[in-house]
Amino acid sequence: MPRSEWTGDDVPDQHGRVAVITGGNSGIGFETAKLLASRGAAVVLGARDVDKGKRAATRIAADIPGANVTVLHLDLASLASVRAAADQLRATHTGIDLLINNAGVMRTPRGLTADGFELHFGTNHLGHFALTGLLLDMMLAVPHSRVVTVSSADHRRGGAINLDDPNWNTREYHRVTAYAHSKVANLMFTYELQRRLSGRSHTIATAAHPGGSDTEGSRTATAQFSAFLRMAFTMAIRPLMLQNAEMGALPTLRAATDPTVAGGEYYGPGGFLESKGYPKVVRSSAPSHDEIGQRRLWTISEELTGVAFPV
Repeated sequence: MPRSEWTGDDVPDQHGRVAVITGGNSGIGFETAKLLASRGAAVVLGARDVDKGKRAATRIAADIPGANVTVLHLDLASLASVRAAADQLRATHTGIDLLINNAGVMRTPRGLTADGFELHFGTNHLGHFALTGLLLDMMLAVPHSRVVTVSSADHRRGGAINLDDPNWNTREYHRVTAYAHSKVANLMFTYELQRRLSGRSHTIATAAHPGGSDTEGSRTATAQFSAFLRMAFTMAIRPLMLQNAEMGALPTLRAATDPTVAGGEYYGPGGFLESKGYPKVVRSSAPSHDEIGQRRLWTISEELTGVAFPV
C-alpha cells in the first residue's frame, strides 16, 4: 500500500534555494535547518546569540558534509536588529526562497522589547512582521517562494486578541494568555498576508505548529510548574503528548516545501489533539479567521514597526 504519512523523506531537492530561518540554532528551528541543508538549501540561521548559532552551524556541517549554512545576528525583540539583519541579507543575497518565522519567546514573565512592546507580542509577532515586510520584495519574483510562520496549538487558549491593548498596558498581565495571543497574531498575519499576495506573485504564505514538542522552549516553560506538576508532566503528559524535535519540525517542513501546499494553509500533527503525529492540514481558532481583526492587526503592526509591505 502507498505510504500516507508525510515525512522528512518527502522534502524535495532544495539545491539553488535560499532558506532563512529565525531561531535556527535550537529545537524545531535547528531540525528544520538541518533537513533543508541536507537537501541542498543554502541555509541562513537567524540567531540572537551568534555563538550559539555558530555552534549549531558546526553541528549541521559535521552531520552533513558540504552543508551551506551561515549565521545571521537577529534579535527579534529589537527593530534595529531586525533592520540590520534585513540589510545584511540584502547585501549577501539576491533573492530568498523560504523565510521561516520560527523563533519566539514562550510564557515569560512580563517584559518589554527594546522598543517598549510587550515581550511576546513584540518578539513573536511584531519582530517577524517587520522582518517579513523588509524582505518580501526579495521573494516576490522568486518562483515558489514561501513565508512560513510558526504558531502554536496554544493559540486557542487565549481567545481573541485585545487589539485596543495588544501590549497589555491597561490590563492585568497573564503570561499564558499573552503567549497565546502572540500565536493568534502569527496566524492572523499569515492569513492577511496570503490575501494580499493572492493573484499578485509566485509567493505564498503558510503557517504551521509543532504540536507538543520536547524542546528547550517546552522544558523552560514546564520549569515554572510546581514540583508536583513537573513530576506529573514528566511521568504522564510527556510520553502521551510530546514528540521529539525532528517530528515537531515536520509541519514546518511540509508547509515550506510540499509542492501540493496552498497559500493560507495551516499544518500541524495529525494525531491526538494535534499533539503528535505526521503533518496534515489543521484548522485554527475562529478568532484567527476574523478578517476585520486581521486587517486591523496589520494596520497596528505597520504603525508600531514603521514597516510597510510591497503588497
